[in-house]
Amino acid sequence: MNEISESRESREARLEGLGCKRKRVEDIRFTQGKGNYVDDLKLPGMIHGDFHRSPYGHARVKSIDTSKAKAAPGVLAVLTAADLKPLKLDWMPTLAGDVQAVLAGEKVLFQGQEIAFVIATERYLAADAADLIEVEYEALPALVDPFKAMAPDAPILREDIKDKTEGAHGHRRHPNHIFTWEVGDREATDLAFRDAEVTIKELISYQRVHPSPLETCQCVASFDKIKGELTVWGTFQAPHVVRTVAAILSGIPEHKIHIISPDIGGGFGNKVGVYPGYVCAIVASIVTGKPVKWVEDRIENLSATAFARDYHMTAEIAATRAGKVTGLRVHVLADHGAFDACADPSKWPAGFFNIVTGSYDFPTAHVSVDGVYTNKAPGGVAYRCSFRVTEAAYCIERAMDILAQKLGIDAAELRMRNFIRREQFPYHSALGWEYDSGDYHTAMQKALDAVGYQALRAEQAEKREKFKRGETREVMGIGLSFFTEIVGAGPSKNCDILGIAMFDSAEIRIHPTGAAIARMGTKSQGQGHETTYAQIIASEIGIPADDVMIEEGNTDTAPYGLGTYGSRSTPTAGAATAMACRKIKAKAQMIAAHLLEVHHDDVEFDIDRFRVKGMPERFKTMKDIAWTAYNAPPPGLEPGLEAVSYYDPPNMTYPFGAYVCVMDIDLDTGVAKVRRFYALDDCGTRINPMIIEGQVHGGLTEAFAIAMGQEIAYDEIGNVKGASFLDFFLPTAVETPKWETDFTVTPSPHHPIGAKGVGESPNVGGVPAFSNAVNDALAFLGATHIQMPHDAWRIWKAAEALGAQG
Repeated sequence: MNEISESRESREARLEGLGCKRKRVEDIRFTQGKGNYVDDLKLPGMIHGDFHRSPYGHARVKSIDTSKAKAAPGVLAVLTAADLKPLKLDWMPTLAGDVQAVLAGEKVLFQGQEIAFVIATERYLAADAADLIEVEYEALPALVDPFKAMAPDAPILREDIKDKTEGAHGHRRHPNHIFTWEVGDREATDLAFRDAEVTIKELISYQRVHPSPLETCQCVASFDKIKGELTVWGTFQAPHVVRTVAAILSGIPEHKIHIISPDIGGGFGNKVGVYPGYVCAIVASIVTGKPVKWVEDRIENLSATAFARDYHMTAEIAATRAGKVTGLRVHVLADHGAFDACADPSKWPAGFFNIVTGSYDFPTAHVSVDGVYTNKAPGGVAYRCSFRVTEAAYCIERAMDILAQKLGIDAAELRMRNFIRREQFPYHSALGWEYDSGDYHTAMQKALDAVGYQALRAEQAEKREKFKRGETREVMGIGLSFFTEIVGAGPSKNCDILGIAMFDSAEIRIHPTGAAIARMGTKSQGQGHETTYAQIIASEIGIPADDVMIEEGNTDTAPYGLGTYGSRSTPTAGAATAMACRKIKAKAQMIAAHLLEVHHDDVEFDIDRFRVKGMPERFKTMKDIAWTAYNAPPPGLEPGLEAVSYYDPPNMTYPFGAYVCVMDIDLDTGVAKVRRFYALDDCGTRINPMIIEGQVHGGLTEAFAIAMGQEIAYDEIGNVKGASFLDFFLPTAVETPKWETDFTVTPSPHHPIGAKGVGESPNVGGVPAFSNAVNDALAFLGATHIQMPHDAWRIWKAAEALGAQG
């Protein structure tokens, strides 16, 4: 078929642009075992590092004897805090404005904290030698309960800052206190509660969990002493930020630091920050003159790298008897562990928790958050969420169910009565956000109709009667969740990391033959960027997606960007991609007009070409234009066809969704079975429906794991009780339910292509849906709120406490 007679539909399909279920191009190498991960890297003369870690949760370090380790076979050097201190590398800054010990010198503050770094010719030799290091400790009382952190007799953990009354985020009122953060109108909220007809108050805890990506954190550092250049290959979700931090820490000029993130086996927020392993590998390479590889094992990953959640939220809602909410008040006690190493934008010590008003039209609200230190691993990363949004969504969705229970109103009906209405958008929330777009009633009604909600409630009522008659020991729960997420960090007016605005970038070059290469400031860890960015380019400038190569992760070639986490890739770099394409298209229009011998206002873009208005048979394809750009550009127009865009979004984006979980629980065993799970997501313009579905499946599986079993728990002396997959729940295909996915489309009005992001949404909405199902199942027995995780033992114990065991 020639280019003139080919239909518009055929040309559009050939591009595989926006809305196409294009297969992931990354999977060609992944499914054949041809991925290129950090641990695949083998450099000439490469050596290995491993840590000696503290067995104590809190102890004073009296002495460190490394002599036996240094004498062990293959050992080249052993680093301790004493070695790093002259280099001023014994402490490193965190993204949250705190400092963290690279190697503990005087005190250890959590079990698994790094004490010494052994460098040897083989990894197993380094590990063996690390076991030979002898450390004399003086055990100290451990503080693992955040509710006791600011007690008068609480042990002081951070002796390095015990006399500081001001921290990065304001006044500290106790040596173990990090910050108090407040937002909202306290006076108006207090008044709403004084006048309320009905109120509820509940402590809603979101337990400490861990992202546990398939690939652990690791790096290879190689310092070239001749050139004075440092190259680090690592599992970095934000390579440019790591380069900047490395320059600040090491004093090496930033242009002489090369950070490369190859393929990454999952991140989920765990690989945003900088870990002691990275710093020690760099120092070891400088000291030895050899490339140094550090790869943590699974126990190290679960016990020492960044955790998520550990938020204890006291939620209160004021309402009328008719079920109209009038005020929201939330206090959070945030357990940050031994150091404040949260990966939040600098001005937001509690992340975007002030999205806690959710999808509801609260007239007034007030939130306060207190961060505290404990003898646990530091972190507080956005585990498949956008900066504490998961905690906020869980808090409000549980609180709305508790209010519905107290009022005797159906949980779906209560939500419908309080949703922000479509005509209220853009909506300004009581806690300061401007929601861009939404159609909540339509989405909720579609979800309820899809699952046959009224029939499910009737079935539940019948089963409860059978239970009362002793005819069954099984109860049924219906968990609803309607969430609004805030993603796309972010606008420079309120989002930065270490003072760097959270814009993102795209650089696109069209080759003479019409193929293209695009480089981004983000970094995929499985999201399918190589597929979806190419689809944006295909739709924007009419080049088939198969003719577009996407590159990320190399700071030498990629434009500066803030990385991938918190569903920010599409809202920021996706927007930058579209804007760069439009710069290219503007130049292409000038070239097309020149070739067609008309004024540039007389040509218009049509899928993959520019045509003369009113004369569709006269056109030039993008391939024609690309060749001319390098062969014979119009007079006064420079050769080439490329553009770069740094996109600073005017606002966040606000994806939302309606989830329904139907669950059956055997009270004799506590075993919960998910009978059905329906997930409707609205992420604005859908770039690739197949990838969206995959993201939803993955996020829901992680939500299932969190709600139904995951927890990083500590005993009273600071021992980690869930440091391996023997104890930390990781669902397999056997346990994972079947997912039903659906969607509505409400484009973002300010995003260039209307997209909002979706990668975190299923985790944000999934956790409260599961928890609400468990609580709904036991509500008729008298339960108000049962804390997560909902494993079989805890469900059985909850049923026993409610008198349902005999």
